[in-house]
Amino acid sequence: MVMALLGTGCAALGDDPKDPFGAFASALTSGDASKAAEHTTDPAAADKAISDMFTYLGQSAEVRVGARDVDGDNGAGQLMMSWTFGEDRELEYQTSGRAVDTDDGWRLEWSPTLLHDNLAPGTHFQYSDDRNLLTPVVDRGGADLMTWQTVGVIALRRAALTEGSAALAPVLAAIDPAITDASIRTAAAQQQGDTITVATLRERDLDRVRTRLESINGVTVEEQGKLLTADKALKSPVFAGVDEAWNDRVSQGAGWSVSIVDTDGNPVDQLTSVAAQPTDPLQLTLDRRLQLMAQQAVAAQSKPAVFVAMSTSTGGLLAVAQNGAADRDGAIALSGLYPPGSTFKTITTAAALSSGTATPDTVLPCPGRATIEGRTIPNEDDFDLGKVPLSTAFARSCNTTMAALSNRLGPDALPAAAQQLGIGVDFVVPGIVTVTGSVPSADSPALRVENGIGQGSVTASPFGMAVAEASLGHGSMVLPSLIVGQRTTADKTPEPLDPRVVGQLRAMMRQTVTSGTASALGDINGLGGKTGTAEYGDNGAAHGWFTGISGDIAFAALVVGGGSSQPAVEVAGDFLRTTDEG
Repeated sequence: MVMALLGTGCAALGDDPKDPFGAFASALTSGDASKAAEHTTDPAAADKAISDMFTYLGQSAEVRVGARDVDGDNGAGQLMMSWTFGEDRELEYQTSGRAVDTDDGWRLEWSPTLLHDNLAPGTHFQYSDDRNLLTPVVDRGGADLMTWQTVGVIALRRAALTEGSAALAPVLAAIDPAITDASIRTAAAQQQGDTITVATLRERDLDRVRTRLESINGVTVEEQGKLLTADKALKSPVFAGVDEAWNDRVSQGAGWSVSIVDTDGNPVDQLTSVAAQPTDPLQLTLDRRLQLMAQQAVAAQSKPAVFVAMSTSTGGLLAVAQNGAADRDGAIALSGLYPPGSTFKTITTAAALSSGTATPDTVLPCPGRATIEGRTIPNEDDFDLGKVPLSTAFARSCNTTMAALSNRLGPDALPAAAQQLGIGVDFVVPGIVTVTGSVPSADSPALRVENGIGQGSVTASPFGMAVAEASLGHGSMVLPSLIVGQRTTADKTPEPLDPRVVGQLRAMMRQTVTSGTASALGDINGLGGKTGTAEYGDNGAAHGWFTGISGDIAFAALVVGGGSSQPAVEVAGDFLRTTDEG
């Protein structure tokens, strides 16, 4: 917020070389209330009024000195004020004052009218930003996802911590069982100041316990406004980044005003006002019903579980869900990197088909174990299929077949195929921070063998695997999105896969469900997918994956430390079956 110094003016008043109008204007321009006040006849009163002005209108100003007139020991002058509150938000006005020759030199005769002609003792400026806070965040069908709501911020005075935390904990535990006497004391140790923020409650929850809170010594409740999910049951890591986009939306058409108000905030004089413009809802690509279904699916798992669903036709995120165990590690659905295990065989197979190294009908050995480039590769439980078509090896997730196949590919074949489906591509998705994964060039045959089965140096996020499945369903790399109308950018634009290769991969994924490792989901019409078990650490622990396509929905399910693909298959099955029922 700036005021502008518009003019120069005449020479110094009287015999004093100092110009109180110019000095006063210069101090206002620099935002120095105390220095400006020193050039008045009542520095204490002036300092308070000017400080209040900076508090309510901003701390920087531009002021011009207008015409002045000297008459003996007195002088009259004008100050031209210009305030800027953002783009196309300006307020200009003129004030007048008198300068007097005092024992300390020329000073401006103090009056609040030096700051505005209508400013009087007991009044102050007020800037209001009239944003349409009732603008909702809606899903792709227009159903509310987030709305502006009243919340109660529950705080406890530190001086009352000993008795207060013990009394407060059981009251709040009725709303959030995670709040305990110990958790409040931990919060106290982590915060500074005389008060400790303990919890923020929705209005409905606050009303349930308000009377009991008021009876606890040291507890305060401050009501505020906040953008929250419309349904308390709605949870997703994507919601954390929506606030900024929503704020931008409601600010674009916001109205504003500057007034002079009394001590109670009642308007005395409105200096300027611009009405707010209608604000359209902020629409996300999410589907509220699918989001709730995804949350139910991951909630059934005790280990960290995530599920990401994306539209194959648009690339829009349909659901991004994590259970409580996953939330403790952050937004892993969007940016957590893990070895993808056998789900990466979709990439390996795509590279082999694209290069002509094999076809779905190429007969290849699938022994229980194989030593390739010094690396011993086992199948799960050492199953041995003998010699089978590539399509069967894919559906049954034969590690030995895929490892041998990847050894026949060039060092950059896997990175190139991965990028064609979006893994290794850096997307800038408005509203969220994402990472797809990394598929480095394999400089050694041994690394190429491990990478070919989704181990080695290959990593992927659930978001990245969902992008890969959506790209496969789309026929070329999708641009994932969250906010309708805001375009995603990518640092690479790879050539699309050959449509013939896409069709062959989709057929093998369908075979995985009908007669392969995902046959537990054989009742879901049209579903195609790929299971994955990805080892990590030194103790043989494994993550469980399942990725696939069902109609327009591409998805990735991950259960961290799940031990096998079975828990991830369960997550996807719970989601897809419930979706079909709906």
